[in-house]
Amino acid sequence: MKPSTKDQSKGKMHELKGQVKESVGKTTRNVSMEQQGRGEKITGKVEKNVGKAEKKLEK
Repeated sequence: MKPSTKDQSKGKMHELKGQVKESVGKTTRNVSMEQQGRGEKITGKVEKNVGKAEKKLEK
């Protein structure tokens, strides 16, 4: 698997994990967990975009 594909996959995983944490935090009114979820979701989006950029550079 190419590094760009790995970054995109890892990014998507972090994004989904962040969405779950954020939802659970909202449901349980746990502000800390909600913030962690948002942070992880942002990290995932960044990783995904890095993977996309690397893929364009590979061409």
